[in-house]
Amino acid sequence: MGNKEVQEMMLLMASQIQSIANRISDEDVHCFLNEVTCAKRIYAMGAGRSGLVAKGFAMRLMHLGFTSFVVGETITPALQREDLVVIFSGSGETKTIADLAETAKTIGARVCLITFSPNSRIGRIADCVVTISSQREETRDPSAEFEVRQMMGEHKSFAPLGTLFETAAMVFADAAISALMDIRACRIEDLKGRHANIE
Repeated sequence: MGNKEVQEMMLLMASQIQSIANRISDEDVHCFLNEVTCAKRIYAMGAGRSGLVAKGFAMRLMHLGFTSFVVGETITPALQREDLVVIFSGSGETKTIADLAETAKTIGARVCLITFSPNSRIGRIADCVVTISSQREETRDPSAEFEVRQMMGEHKSFAPLGTLFETAAMVFADAAISALMDIRACRIEDLKGRHANIE
């Protein structure tokens, strides 16, 4: 194990995220930003690590002045028509999240999905889907190819990372926040004023 192994893995992950970013559709991004800016209120959700990405996204939306909530929190109010549910789900098939997505549609809310699987159960009912593509070209270096397969979850024995979805989804969410900041002409002072001050 070399001293630079961690840094090399970070660079490998960064290169994979760059490749993913290059494949995200401009139309998907435009649809997503439009749904967020037009929503009355925004509810974010996901399971496991995807849920942590959803929480971070909801927090950043609050910093920009949006009315945002995290599904499952005790103070989250009832969902209504004109509200938007933003779902982070690599598979798009997680039963608890898919059930909630179907309930949201029944209520009349809009649904956006960030996923690896646009043709999934959630993807088929979503109003907007941002596809974070898992397709990739194999690397020339066999050892690097093995590491990429580990990150993508193609080697089940590699538990700590498992998949690049959550990392790529988090980067996408933060990039979307930057775009929304420009759309709303937010100033840094505005964001600072909404940061928690009793932590």
